[in-house]
Amino acid sequence: MKITNTQLPGVLIIEPDLFEDSRGFFMETYHKERYRTTGIDTEFVQDNISFSTKGTLRGLHFQYPHSQAKLVQVFMGEVFDVAIDIRKGSVTFGKWFGTTLSSDNKQQLFIPAGFAHGFCVLSETALFSYKCTEFYSSADERGILWSDPEIGIEWPINDPLLSDNDAQHPCFKDVNPERLPPFLPLSE
Repeated sequence: MKITNTQLPGVLIIEPDLFEDSRGFFMETYHKERYRTTGIDTEFVQDNISFSTKGTLRGLHFQYPHSQAKLVQVFMGEVFDVAIDIRKGSVTFGKWFGTTLSSDNKQQLFIPAGFAHGFCVLSETALFSYKCTEFYSSADERGILWSDPEIGIEWPINDPLLSDNDAQHPCFKDVNPERLPPFLPLSE
């Protein structure tokens, strides 16, 4: 397994070991002890899958106070995946990182708690999987507008398909600071 750090401390690109032969391939998508040795020492409690069509953008989502760390991966298709540091007091507060995840590159992205997350679908369809460290809580659900000019995410699409909810999220500067997680030095 290969781990690559990103410019956002704690956000990691993971390339699981792949075993291929004439029949196809095998890979472990998660192994608690192996991931723990890489610094991903979390307890995942919920797995989710979303299926989306080309041009769909989901996000930018986060929960607080029951913040979720996520381990995300694409099983079919290709997406542009984004994480934004929203931890008050972090040196990378408001900064974003984006990468392409696909069924071809088989990479995963680990996003620690305290980050907003979103993705857009680049292929005709995409089957997207994510493991979460907290259960979904509608009372804690929050969001940031995908096109916030101050964050400046360079999305590879211009006119995405959005849910009504995602289209109405506030800009980051308009999110009540009491609804943002604090930076905890031990989490980096």
